[in-house]
Amino acid sequence: MADDKCMDGQVIAVTGAGRGIGREIALLAAREGASVVVNDLGGNPDGDGEDLGPAQAVVDEIVAAGGKAVANGASVADPAGAASIVQNAVDAFGRIDSVVNNAGILRDRIFHRMSIVDFEMVIKVHLFGAFYIARAAAPHFKEQESGSMIHFSSTSGLIGNNGQANYAAAKMGIVGLSKVIAMDMARFNVRSNVIAPFAWSRLIGTIPTETEEAARRVEKLKEMGPDKIAPLAVYLASDLSKDVTGQIFASRMNEIFLFSQNRPIRSAHRDGGWTPQTIASHGMPAMKPDMYPLQRTSDVIGWEPV
Repeated sequence: MADDKCMDGQVIAVTGAGRGIGREIALLAAREGASVVVNDLGGNPDGDGEDLGPAQAVVDEIVAAGGKAVANGASVADPAGAASIVQNAVDAFGRIDSVVNNAGILRDRIFHRMSIVDFEMVIKVHLFGAFYIARAAAPHFKEQESGSMIHFSSTSGLIGNNGQANYAAAKMGIVGLSKVIAMDMARFNVRSNVIAPFAWSRLIGTIPTETEEAARRVEKLKEMGPDKIAPLAVYLASDLSKDVTGQIFASRMNEIFLFSQNRPIRSAHRDGGWTPQTIASHGMPAMKPDMYPLQRTSDVIGWEPV
């Protein structure tokens, strides 16, 4: 029936759920019957500071509406903190059925100005954090022979955006992480998928708007509420998606995209092998028509949101 709640009796942990996309996922999951661990460090967009207030406010909202939720203020970049998020679910609700790796920070810099700290911090929160949470949940999923992992990527990695080498590297790492989790855990009926969201958030608000084009991009994103991302995440967390794994999705307003995955698109062969000179004279000219230009997300997905 249309009124059935797709997550009745299930337990979900959502990271970065004190605000923005994570908050909307937590609220929708609760409305769909899930018990929710609302994790949020409560720091600044660049990762500094901490405050349990945002996570607790979401918990209070869920409980006021008749749902079940607990707050967790741990950092996903710390293995013990990440493990505590999963353990909170088990302690409070007796099990864990899905995890949403949404927590993140931004430290955008043009590449030649990017510091080692800026690179390492973004990688640690996004990529290491996704691994830490997934690894903590994996034994529970294996034992119960069910579970779903939803990881947040970005078109900054899938396509490309200026000034985000750290973020893009982390988000492409998450794509590889998710794919191998899906392969390794398939025998236990565990699913792993990726979402690249288009939505306004605190992190998007930190993107530099020094050029007219960047300013236009950010203004467009302001029109796209984080609530539009939540249905896809909750679908993937629920048993409705029991046959969907190893995929890369994007969500933008009322659009859902399925992204391609890397496969060979052209080959060149030369009897006797190659030299640098024959690669230049024969190999690259054969492949050049199919080479990808340097494009940003806005170049590839240039139509208005619908």
